[in-house]
Amino acid sequence: MKKIYDHTEGSIIKSIFRMGFPSMIGFAALNIYDIVDMFWVAKLGAEPVAAITIFSSFYWVITSANQIAGTGSLAIISRRYGEKNYLETERAIKDTILLKWMLAIFFGSIGFFLIDKILVLLGAKGEVVNMGIRYGKVQFLGLGFAFSTFTIYTALRSIGNPNIAMAIMLGSTGLNLILDPFLIFGWWFFPKLGVVGAAVASVISFFTAFFTGLLVFFSGKCNVTLHLKSRLRLKLKSLLQIIRIGLPTGINDISFSFARLIIMPLVAVFGTGVVAIYGIGMRISSLGIMVIVGMGLGLSSLIGQNLGARKLERAKKTANLTSLFAMGIMTFFGLVNFVFAPFIVKIFFQAPDLVSLGTTLLRIQAVGFPFLGLFITLEMIFAGAGDNVPSMVIGMIYSWALEIPLILLFTKVFGFNQNGVWWAIVLATFVGSSLFYFWYRKGRWLKRSV
Repeated sequence: MKKIYDHTEGSIIKSIFRMGFPSMIGFAALNIYDIVDMFWVAKLGAEPVAAITIFSSFYWVITSANQIAGTGSLAIISRRYGEKNYLETERAIKDTILLKWMLAIFFGSIGFFLIDKILVLLGAKGEVVNMGIRYGKVQFLGLGFAFSTFTIYTALRSIGNPNIAMAIMLGSTGLNLILDPFLIFGWWFFPKLGVVGAAVASVISFFTAFFTGLLVFFSGKCNVTLHLKSRLRLKLKSLLQIIRIGLPTGINDISFSFARLIIMPLVAVFGTGVVAIYGIGMRISSLGIMVIVGMGLGLSSLIGQNLGARKLERAKKTANLTSLFAMGIMTFFGLVNFVFAPFIVKIFFQAPDLVSLGTTLLRIQAVGFPFLGLFITLEMIFAGAGDNVPSMVIGMIYSWALEIPLILLFTKVFGFNQNGVWWAIVLATFVGSSLFYFWYRKGRWLKRSV
């Protein structure tokens, strides 16, 4: 029989690492793919990098819908599993997969038909627009597989099988890494697709990961087995509960994504080179962010399981320890970025002006990394508790009352160059994480019912 760990008992630190470490590895691998993907695309020039960067701002808005179902399902699946109600756990997983496909079809259709107009509004010009359209339409066609693949990962972590989720993520990322250069440059017998090849590789990898995950669930290789016909039917009420819990997070993500849409033209006015460097900077910072997100998703499942078992003090200690780990990890990541910034940028670009721009960006970003680590971890704690309204409110304050006004103040009033944008984001992160920590200390999230 497979050994099932009860993460509501025993060492808290061991539980954090058992649940968080596999998720950290898996999400770090996903982000390494993003970096390698940008490395290959950068070989085509600055324009393809700018096209993907601008498209990503729009893509974030569309994929915010994924968080509505994802966050709600995380709280419900982990709670039901913590209660040892495995029939309800199975139903929650199935409900979420169905809901994800419904959302992907709806929002993917919107993205597919509006992408050309949106890219122009975001400041894309000339061939950058055409590249962004071709790349984006492929991504939107595969959106259902992307959304539902993350449900596979969330469900496996929520039922205490983070190692299986990590294995699927590593396998999917490996496939993506292999396909990328073959499809971008037309190696061997593959067609030369250019920037579109990167999108095709991503869709194939999501497709593979999704069906691998389904095979694991239906074969009984994890702690909860899915059945084609189970004793509990899908119910509209269950779908609505997932949406109700996840809606604040979805609103928060949409708000954040729209803020990125506003920021993109404010960056684009400084030129295509700055946009390309901004895209590289986001990919590099995302490596650290995804490590924390991975650990945070393991943390969310632990919080949900412990609250489901009514072990409030253990949930609180778990949250406190993980917050410290996150800040420590991001502090180390920031130091590495600060010291090795020129060498990191030269992996992508060799032009002296781009190296100088990128070095400055990475070093400014590094200052805010510890506070960013705390902010993300607190979001994950509240998500695990199913208490997502505080995250929504503070997230909107961060984006609309801090970040964008500071960017406008530094660049339009004080006349700073693109560095004013970078410093504004760092300052907003510091203030936003401080506000979030103040609310976290009140402890109301421990009493949230799901």
